Order: sequence, then structure tokens, then C-alpha cells
Amino acid sequence: MNTEVSESETEVAEPIRRSFLFAVSAAVMAFGLTAGYGMFAWLIGVFLYPFRESAESWQFLSDLGSFGVGHSLTYQSPAGQKIVVTRLADAGTVDDFIALSSVCPHLGCQVHWESNNARFFCPCHNGAFDKVGKPLSGPPKDSDQTLPQYALQIKNDLLFIEVPTTSLT
Repeated sequence: MNTEVSESETEVAEPIRRSFLFAVSAAVMAFGLTAGYGMFAWLIGVFLYPFRESAESWQFLSDLGSFGVGHSLTYQSPAGQKIVVTRLADAGTVDDFIALSSVCPHLGCQVHWESNNARFFCPCHNGAFDKVGKPLSGPPKDSDQTLPQYALQIKNDLLFIEVPTTSLT
């Protein structure tokens, strides 16, 4: 048996081995770059659009007897939203009340209820909203920005509000 490898066989084996190693190393580099940039893109996506569960629960606000018509109270939800709850009528139903975000959608200033004018007012830019949160004047009216509304319910003469309970940050 002849164990000698001819020179022509060696010359053929070298290019095959080189092309194989080149293909394998190119594939490994492409996979590494794809995985690295893919992870980077995923992290940016999670930062810009974080995953949040929208857990909401009913929270106690007040008993009906201690909440007079025309009065309002400011409530801060467990997730940090500031809400103004106002009693508009005295029929004893949930329609007597309205719960609106107390953050103006224009600049983020605090709005408050003005019972003598029957409106919500933002002192930062003279923005005004009617009793259901529709814009009346100022920049919110120009851009048709309403105040977000929250659900209310009455059980056993107690007023409850449904708010998000997960943190925003």
C-alpha cells in the first residue's frame, strides 16, 4: 500500500479546506452580527415601548353623604394619575359624578374645578373645559384635546373609581 500523498491531491485539498473555513467563518460572523444588532434593536424596542399590563381595580373615593353638589376632590391613583372627581347633581346616581384627569393635555398643568363657572380651568394658558371634559377655550380647544374620563360606580352609598394600579415607571 502506498501511503504517499501525491502533490496534485494536496493542491486540490488546500483550496477546498480554505473555502470551507472561509464559509464557516463568514457564517459565524454573520450570525454574531445579526444576533448583536438584533439584541440591540430589541433593547431599543423595549425601552421605547415597554411591556405593561393594564391592571385596573376599583378604589374607594367617598361616601355620598359627605360629598356635596358642586364640590370636587382630587384623587391620586396607585399608578400616579391625578384625577378630579366632581359632583354635578344630587339624584343619588353615578351620573351625578364625573371623574376626569386633572392633567391638562396641552402642557401637563393641573386643572381644577370652578363651581361658580361650572368648568374645569387650567391656569397655565387659560384653557377651559366643560363639566364633561370637552375643551371650551385656549390651546386645548384649538387642538380639540379633551380630558380623559374614568369610570365610577356606587355601591351601598359609597363612591368607587376604576383606575390603573400598575406603575407608569
